[in-house]
Amino acid sequence: MSSDMAYRHLGRSGLLVSPIGLGTMGFGYLTDEMTSCAILDAALDAGINLVDTADVYGGPQTPDMAQGYGLSEEIIGRWLSRTGRRDDIVLASKVYQPMGLGPNDRRLSAFHLRRACDASLRRLHTDHIDLYQMHHVDRATPWDEIWQAMEQLVQQGKVSYVRSSNFAGWDVATAQAVATARHFVGLTSEQSLYNLAVRAVEMEVIPALRHLGIGLIAYSPLHAGLLTGGLAGAETGSHPDPRLEGLHDRLESYEALCGELGATPTQVAVAWVLSNPVTSTAIVGPSTMAQLDADLGALGTHLDPATLQALDEIWPGPGEAPQAYAW
Repeated sequence: MSSDMAYRHLGRSGLLVSPIGLGTMGFGYLTDEMTSCAILDAALDAGINLVDTADVYGGPQTPDMAQGYGLSEEIIGRWLSRTGRRDDIVLASKVYQPMGLGPNDRRLSAFHLRRACDASLRRLHTDHIDLYQMHHVDRATPWDEIWQAMEQLVQQGKVSYVRSSNFAGWDVATAQAVATARHFVGLTSEQSLYNLAVRAVEMEVIPALRHLGIGLIAYSPLHAGLLTGGLAGAETGSHPDPRLEGLHDRLESYEALCGELGATPTQVAVAWVLSNPVTSTAIVGPSTMAQLDADLGALGTHLDPATLQALDEIWPGPGEAPQAYAW
């Protein structure tokens, strides 16, 4: 593993994670097993130590039921068994999405949390998950029930840290208040959609994380490829990206700025996410070795204050609440 990586604390915890984390949602779906394992090998050799998966990954994600669910975890598990590199990674997985057709095969009940964790451990060929994440908020289950189940998983040695994803700012605060009352560490991180084009979490989520000492793990820093450059090709291809509507001028200005900096749009987009002091890690999801190399290029990209201001002018944020909408 590379010693050049500048590891960061995951929120207020003592755990150190690489600023770029490897997302594996496409493993077994967009990327075959051989390529997935090659990407894992290369990521670790480059110094990446955070590997992020979910019980539901491995096929197209649908609201009711995923096809191929569990395949991403299985691929990682087979890779771990073959390589013996379990202690080299911070292994993260998630729970919430439907994993069966039964009424209790989803969400965050104590019933489902216990079974889902055990199933993930079997697929991953390991006895513990370093970061166990609630994939979405479950407002139908009381926090005392959720935290009691999580506490038991920690006490049993099956989980080391608990984190959240796709929570509103008030969900983070509520969860942490209940955890504190139970004398439990609670959340170490929140994984949110965050990139130059989608900055909604700056209004309330990021301020809550900063106040509570919870790290931000940003997913989709490239906005599913929109911020990787190649505007002309995206507009004239056989299947133009519908997201380009209304964004042409911004993307044109963005790519021109990247050209002036001598950096690729990919490097600038990831470096910008990492420039936020609340960010612990940006999750990238390469499906090829070339994409992984492009993502890693962000680590050597420095954005000075003038560049950050220029990016704010192209991609303005919402501001922080309540000043964003009140005096």
